[in-house]
Amino acid sequence: MNRILLLIDYSSEFSRRILKGLIQYSKDHGPWIFYRLPSYYKTLYGKEGIIQWAKEWKADAIVARWDHEGTNLLESLGIPIVLQNYRERSPYFSNLTGDYIGTGGMAARFFIKRRFRNFAFYGNKDVVWSRERAEGFMHEVEKVGGNFYYFESENLNGEQWSTAHLQLDEWLFSLPKPVGLFACDDSFALQVSEICKINNINIPEEISLLGVDNDELICNLSDPPISSIVLDVEKGGYEVGRLIDRLLGKDRIEPFNVVIEPKGFELRKSTEKYNISNEHISKVVNYIEDNFTTDINIEEFSEMVPFSRRNLEVKFKGEMGTSIYQFILNCRIDYFAHLLLTTDRTLFDLALESGFNDCKNISRIFKKIKGATPAEYRKKNARQA
Repeated sequence: MNRILLLIDYSSEFSRRILKGLIQYSKDHGPWIFYRLPSYYKTLYGKEGIIQWAKEWKADAIVARWDHEGTNLLESLGIPIVLQNYRERSPYFSNLTGDYIGTGGMAARFFIKRRFRNFAFYGNKDVVWSRERAEGFMHEVEKVGGNFYYFESENLNGEQWSTAHLQLDEWLFSLPKPVGLFACDDSFALQVSEICKINNINIPEEISLLGVDNDELICNLSDPPISSIVLDVEKGGYEVGRLIDRLLGKDRIEPFNVVIEPKGFELRKSTEKYNISNEHISKVVNYIEDNFTTDINIEEFSEMVPFSRRNLEVKFKGEMGTSIYQFILNCRIDYFAHLLLTTDRTLFDLALESGFNDCKNISRIFKKIKGATPAEYRKKNARQA
């Protein structure tokens, strides 16, 4: 029976999901024994004490968040080590890491699609996952010639927060509005939300706010609740279990990285609005987003706004970069994709719920927009055990 020593934090939703996936692997292929060394142990006995305890407990493998200082101590154990990234990736051990650059690019495209021209990133100083998310975000913004603004700080808590938030205040005030702001994680997004509330900066009208990790507690503490990029964290934890199994197996392999991929968006009110200058087009967009699952008749919009149908279509495309018909279609396909991953119902039922009256062409339309058939998309994005 494998004995796995855990040296990672339990306090974040991200870490708990990693452990959930790891434990699930143990249930499927174990059983394994887990032990989490209390955080005070390092304070009392140092890293040397942890290594000594691992030897005495006869740990078979370790999953840890560990500074680069002291990696030689871990190496002295001669057992598989998987390190959760923080400051940097380890060049010596397997890493539990992520597609940070890809996640940043995904966030930028989210705001670009919503017609923003101003983009901001709020990051955690000197950590690899924040730095690379900023890199991916900035790269996509540069492609479209957008305006990019960057600010970073330490992970502020308690007294630090009470004194160091002034620079964040100044930065948020200085940003041109409206702006799409991507925070390196949900905790940093909550800091932005709190400062905006204190200073009467409106979310989402002035700052459209997006985080990462989809920590539901943190996201829903905010007013308005924070939209977030969902990561396939449990699958990452499961794959860590698989990696440890292989590292402990007869055919021992070299260390390699387990990469957590972004899955999609959990949209909440912090990103609800598009950056639309024409109030009449904004009214039409809001109506579509509230009613796209119904049988929308474009003729109805002419009664909502003081434009002819032709004039409305021209102005809509000028603001949104797409036709009214295509915008409605995209809304329906995005919702259909969401239902694919959150329910086990038939494609026929999901198509009807998403607003498609004719279900015959749904696979063709879906593949054209998403690059895969509905069945392929569901299989690719579902949690793989």
